[in-house]
Amino acid sequence: MKNKVLALLKEQSEYISGEDISNKLGITRAGVWKNINKLKQEGYHIEASTKKGYHLINTPDILTPEELSSIIHTEILGKKICYYEEVDSTNEVAKGLARAGSKEGTVVIADKQLVGKGRLGKIWDSPSGTGIWMSIILKPNIMPAQASQLTLLAGLNMCEAIQRVTGLDCKIKWPNDIVVQGKKVCGILTEMSAEIDRINYIILGIGVNVNTKSFGGELSHATSLSVASGKNYVRRYIVKEFLQLFETDYMRYKDKKSIDIFLERYRASCITLHNDVKIITAEREYKAYVKDIAQDGSLIVIDEEGAEKSILSGEISVRGIYDYV
Repeated sequence: MKNKVLALLKEQSEYISGEDISNKLGITRAGVWKNINKLKQEGYHIEASTKKGYHLINTPDILTPEELSSIIHTEILGKKICYYEEVDSTNEVAKGLARAGSKEGTVVIADKQLVGKGRLGKIWDSPSGTGIWMSIILKPNIMPAQASQLTLLAGLNMCEAIQRVTGLDCKIKWPNDIVVQGKKVCGILTEMSAEIDRINYIILGIGVNVNTKSFGGELSHATSLSVASGKNYVRRYIVKEFLQLFETDYMRYKDKKSIDIFLERYRASCITLHNDVKIITAEREYKAYVKDIAQDGSLIVIDEEGAEKSILSGEISVRGIYDYV
């Protein structure tokens, strides 16, 4: 009922009386007052007048299904949104939902993560009210070896979404870090359940530092969109832009099963390309020059001995980015 009251308030450009709300929803005036108070507790700025009724003045920066569903125009992604004020990890919640049979496109989003995960086992700091911490369930009909290509696509689409909403100059550090002013604002972690020849599901985990104000210690290489620009941003608009961009490209990718549909856009945004890098693998650490990004999404590099190599995984440090100088 609270959401129906909110919907009525949003429909009005001016005040709506408690009596009108009561009649339209079939609840008592006391019920109207109770639900208005619930909305106020969630951060909605609602002005009340004994003569005129109620007027929604401002909407809080929250990522609830009600706020997201009202602005997202997609066919699959975000049709089901599972919102939590606090979770250990949205990826873990999404994996549980996927195992239980949740549909493709289900989005798990939290205001705060207690044990956010990054690549290579690193912790992703996910404080309340500051960022986008979400995971998406995908079920593409592709080979397991192709799953990493969706990580590239998600990185590209988030880069494009941030640029559209904020106007900031974003770049991609291969494979999927989003970099602003030489520091990381977004990371993407892809996990999957698969058999030899098919994928059961992919969990696409995304963390974006939107309005975080301070970083330190192990996070000295990180920043936020707010720190980079000096402005605060409404998080749901970034989520909206990303889901709409990603759905368009994802549906085309599932049809073509090739990164050709977005590879040139990715190359144009990738700060790793044509740069000196340090590569750390399980076997060794060495320096190289990044010549190209191949059709399978791997890096084509030339090492210090002049040998050309293909890199599909490993930790890549780019000269001039984060702490590598």
